[in-house]
Amino acid sequence: MKRMTEARNKETMHIDTMNTIDILSVINKQDQAVPKVIGDSEVMNAISKVVDTVVDCLKKGGRLFYTGAGTSGRLGILDAAECVPTFGTSPELVQGLIAGGKKAVTDAVEGAEDSKEEGQKDLEDHELSENDFVLGIAASGTTPYVIGGLDYAKSIGAKTGALSCNQDALISQHADIAIEAVVGPEVVTGSTRMKAGTAEKLILNMISTTSMIKLGKVYGNLMVDVKPTNIKLVDRAQRIIAEATGVSRTEATKYYELSNHQPKVAIVMIIGDCNFEAANDALDKNDGFIAKAVQSLR
Repeated sequence: MKRMTEARNKETMHIDTMNTIDILSVINKQDQAVPKVIGDSEVMNAISKVVDTVVDCLKKGGRLFYTGAGTSGRLGILDAAECVPTFGTSPELVQGLIAGGKKAVTDAVEGAEDSKEEGQKDLEDHELSENDFVLGIAASGTTPYVIGGLDYAKSIGAKTGALSCNQDALISQHADIAIEAVVGPEVVTGSTRMKAGTAEKLILNMISTTSMIKLGKVYGNLMVDVKPTNIKLVDRAQRIIAEATGVSRTEATKYYELSNHQPKVAIVMIIGDCNFEAANDALDKNDGFIAKAVQSLR
């Protein structure tokens, strides 16, 4: 099967003779095509199906696993890691697995992606269950490590998705839902860290962010479950409280302390005019959604 990710780009056949600004311009022009491909209705519908299935799994107590090799694996790890500070999730809720293990995050581990068995073993080591969702990521759509993981996940009843950048990708045949973002040949032939990597990054952002919004992790467009683990995030948490409620920064800081540094709880305390215990209870009874919690208090 001819893979678009390995084809030569006609627009960059003589890129080695271009001056700096022309090289940068052609890279930028090629990059601009990526969001348009993702915006195609077929791709968007597939992403939507993945999100809805992920949300169902997480509501049942399941987890989201990204699995991939090389750039694809690293992007999965990045997206998973960012869910913790952004949405206040536990590190276990969204996890990224990469062929070759932690060493492969920074160093190439030769041959690691060629083992279906390792793809299965990594998920077994994390005690994958039927409530979990596994998204296999491979720009080429052929990575054995990813296929091994998807096949194992399906065998135990877990939900699966495949994200690739080739049409009729092999991994698509091993998943319940297939996302194929065909962004075309790379500027440097086969360098899928470029357009394909950008497409994967954008789509992973869409999947995790939309899933968290649908789980009540956002109020308006504010990240109300942010974990204030440094000075910048403490400041952001306090600003979020003020923005969401209209109180002064001084008042927001007071409620930040009263809520045990939990912006979501502070917001419910202020809008719902209640104490810490009542705000916590209202959020628990309303699946963490602020608007529903406040309505229940009224």
